[in-house]
Amino acid sequence: MNVQTQTAHILALHFELVPKRYKEKVAADLVRLLEKEDGHLVTGFMGTPYFCSALSDNGYVKEAFDLLMKNDFPSWLYQVKMGATTIWEHWDGIKPDGTMWSPSMNSFNHYAYGAVGEWLYCVIAGIEMDEKAPGFKHTIIQPHIGGGLSEVQASYKSIYGKIKVHWKLNKITKNVDLRLSIPHNTTASLILKDVTAIKTFEKLDCCEQKGCLKFELLSGIHELSYRAESDDS
Repeated sequence: MNVQTQTAHILALHFELVPKRYKEKVAADLVRLLEKEDGHLVTGFMGTPYFCSALSDNGYVKEAFDLLMKNDFPSWLYQVKMGATTIWEHWDGIKPDGTMWSPSMNSFNHYAYGAVGEWLYCVIAGIEMDEKAPGFKHTIIQPHIGGGLSEVQASYKSIYGKIKVHWKLNKITKNVDLRLSIPHNTTASLILKDVTAIKTFEKLDCCEQKGCLKFELLSGIHELSYRAESDDS
């Protein structure tokens, strides 16, 4: 791409503006631009919401996790480290020395950069809608384990009820305990990657699909325990 900015690459990948034969190169260029900034994002309102998705959708899950977990400026966790309980309008709304970006135009409750929350739900927790069954009549659940995290809990209140995902990773044994709640009158597909051994607490229909294990779930509470090997954990 001629425009050598993170945002240009992010938008081209996320909105599928890149011909398939060039996607791998554009994704690699995005990682190069990220590395050029020492792993920091230098994006604004347009590119920030889709940055982690553009990475993980193209095989760079570890890089997406690393980006999320950065805690120095500019990053999401820099704001948390500086005491934020909401998302700021500017990455450095409060500077390391305690001064403000601007006393006159400096919102401390601005949504746009917080749109990364969608990636937390869809990729880390793995709660994703099925376009063939709108309204979460059927849910696709594909949690991504790792990224320095040992436990994740998330829920989404659909029109049928709460969809819940809770996973816990033992970083030594690589054992993952997974608990799911699927609302009444709905179904779900659970897709697990990098599974080396699995122990189920119930009998579930399972098949292999593109190197992953796929389980078809009815409504109710489901619990699984399995061992996973992943570069992201």
